[in-house]
Amino acid sequence: MPTTPATAANSASHGTGTQEPIMLELVDESGNTIGTAEKLSAHQAPGQLHRAFSVFLFDERGRLLLQQRALGKYHSPGVWSNTCCGHPYPGESPFAAAARRTHEELGLSPSLLAQAGTVRYNHPDPASGLVEQEFNHLFVGLAQAAVRPDPEEVEATAFVTAEELAKRHAEVPFSAWFMTVLDAARPAIRELTGEEAGW
Repeated sequence: MPTTPATAANSASHGTGTQEPIMLELVDESGNTIGTAEKLSAHQAPGQLHRAFSVFLFDERGRLLLQQRALGKYHSPGVWSNTCCGHPYPGESPFAAAARRTHEELGLSPSLLAQAGTVRYNHPDPASGLVEQEFNHLFVGLAQAAVRPDPEEVEATAFVTAEELAKRHAEVPFSAWFMTVLDAARPAIRELTGEEAGW
């Protein structure tokens, strides 16, 4: 995956045992950048509105690639969620961040990735006490290569139909933001997968 100035400036310091704090881009209600904040502080209650992204990738059968977040994550560990989600570094475009993190987490470069709008939400996580105050950029695309998850990031993956997702969602924990971002992305998902896929 190519390294951009933004990713290089925000990557870990290899070999030193230290890591620079990850900074997020703070935004106003219209999505305009107004500053930066350290990642954890931005998620501490009541939360600071910041830029984020969510990716939904589908296979050739119109099935959605889900990931179960790694059990070691400090925020929402072990829950199921969309293909990939995260935060652009300050100065990094949401599109570049979405492609970068999909590759880092899943070892997969989407063969197609298209913008699918934005959604703003406020979702507290009861388990951790952290808050998702996010202006989220949505992306849909195709996964046409093998998935090679990073175990530090991803516990498990699954491709599911719309019907299988409804059943799984009723039975196992999902991220607090999952249904919000899925519903906001549905028009673009239907355009990508076709009405017959049932999304």
